[in-house]
Amino acid sequence: MQERKKWLGWGRTWALVGCVLSAAGWAQAQSDSVLTDTPAAGDTPTQTAPANGYYSNSVAAMAFADKLAAQYDLPPDAVRNIVAQARFSAAAQRLMRPAHSSFFKNWRTYRSRFVEPIRIRAGLQFWRNNRDALERAEQQYGVPQEVVLGILGVETLYGRDMGSFRVLDVLATLAFDFPKTATRDRSAFFQAELASFLRQYLQAGRDPLQVKGSYAGAMGMGQFMPSSMQNFAVDFDGDGVIDLNSPTDAIGSVAHYFQAYGWKRGQQAIFDVQLAPDAQLEKLLAPDILPSFSVKQMQALGAQLPPSAQDFKTALALIELFNGDPSLEGNAKTYYAGGDNFYAITRYNQSSYYAMAVLDLGAAIRERAGF
Repeated sequence: MQERKKWLGWGRTWALVGCVLSAAGWAQAQSDSVLTDTPAAGDTPTQTAPANGYYSNSVAAMAFADKLAAQYDLPPDAVRNIVAQARFSAAAQRLMRPAHSSFFKNWRTYRSRFVEPIRIRAGLQFWRNNRDALERAEQQYGVPQEVVLGILGVETLYGRDMGSFRVLDVLATLAFDFPKTATRDRSAFFQAELASFLRQYLQAGRDPLQVKGSYAGAMGMGQFMPSSMQNFAVDFDGDGVIDLNSPTDAIGSVAHYFQAYGWKRGQQAIFDVQLAPDAQLEKLLAPDILPSFSVKQMQALGAQLPPSAQDFKTALALIELFNGDPSLEGNAKTYYAGGDNFYAITRYNQSSYYAMAVLDLGAAIRERAGF
């Protein structure tokens, strides 16, 4: 992902970022799914709804149900019955199509969407209500409270907007009717997510027909896709059920996700950067957001770091944020140095803008709360 390029579809992303863009879903199609193999001829996604709008009339969907049941020893009739009740979602298909407009990203504008009074106040109240769970998650997983608060605030405004789509419907639509006009075909990814979703709910004896989420099938306060729920969600309140709508389970699951992606306890996530006039930006930006340079290497390439970074032991990446068209006055780019913990946040959503918003929102709440 080259973040120095113009961002396609920025306007639509604003409207939807709070309810779907979590890479706690997107990046995590799992290899043990029933549908990781290449779709067979005839399984190519179409652009029209199945007959009567239900996937009971889809040959591919019914074949999927049979294969899922056989692979995981699930009741075939039960699996077919549930898949048959999946309804085509024109909205999910439409929202997956790329937008047609293109313009520069703007960090100041992006930040203002999330680091704002309503979200800060909601985060402060959430901290007061869930302080024990946040402290316990930090102690157990090493992830600071403010980072978990930042994630839950950016994703769903602390559970206020977890999505209104029936997850079965959107996953089936994107599995079997992924839009051909999208940048690339993600139908195999969504078939894997549908398999994970059905497997988990059926094996636990829970009703998959009642689950609501985003237009891409992300669920709960942290917007986990099914495969991320399968691999990273935890029963943090100890009631015997993993419930991503539960604040306590959501807190523990987000912290566990970051631990699994290499969060380093006590390590600072970002540092301010001042670029020298002769900074070698092409070299500094070549690895994108993957930490690749020592402090000494960054400074030799013209990225000056503050005194607090001089003893930083692991690699850093130069993070570049646009503030609109850089050729216009007042729109200079913003730069930071990001370490392993910054990179871990981008495994949740593969955007440095997202990761910065999470950190800044969390910092604002921490400042207000005084913890």
